[in-house]
Amino acid sequence: MDFNPLDLILHLDVYLDLLVTNYGPWIYAILFLVIFCETGLVVMPFLPGDSLLFIAGAVAAGGGMDPVLLGGLLMLAAILGDSTNYLVGRTAGERLFSNPNSKIFRRDYLQQTHDFYDKHGGKTVTLARFLPILRTFAPFVAGVAKMPYPRFFGFSVFGTVLWVGGLVSLGFFFGNVPFIKQNLSLLVVGIILLSLVPMIIGVIRSRLARGNSKTQPR
Repeated sequence: MDFNPLDLILHLDVYLDLLVTNYGPWIYAILFLVIFCETGLVVMPFLPGDSLLFIAGAVAAGGGMDPVLLGGLLMLAAILGDSTNYLVGRTAGERLFSNPNSKIFRRDYLQQTHDFYDKHGGKTVTLARFLPILRTFAPFVAGVAKMPYPRFFGFSVFGTVLWVGGLVSLGFFFGNVPFIKQNLSLLVVGIILLSLVPMIIGVIRSRLARGNSKTQPR
């Protein structure tokens, strides 16, 4: 099978089965690293976290992995990734706003970020778990906004249990149902599209609001 990114996403179950066969127990370390990188490295928001968790659960149901160990390790990976991302934002993020003449990293944007996370930081950290790209940036921004770490950590753990536990469990219980297994590629595409819907709606609303503000008389 020739490798390409689209093929990897559409046939993630095949590749994961091959990794289990070829690497045995090391598959846990590989999956741990993927989830850690997606949540912990702000430059890697493109990794397929949602579909990977579901497929991993399905592979575990087929006897390829221990589901309890799998779920526990991937939760730990996501929590550690979140905390790493937060700490990077907390320690280095302020430097992005050190130039008073910057047009992108303006000081007033930083203050607005602080105010937003003071009011909505908890639900943002939790809900971002289910949104690709946003789940990579939310912990970093929380760090930049200096959201109190104990509060951040609590919501990070809560969101992680729902995200990892939910998708791995769904894969474990339903991933090997004959109809789902035969249409797994379509299901993976569906998971990706469904996870992108809130972001698309947010962009559309933002543009509509911007358009309305421009048309209103001053």
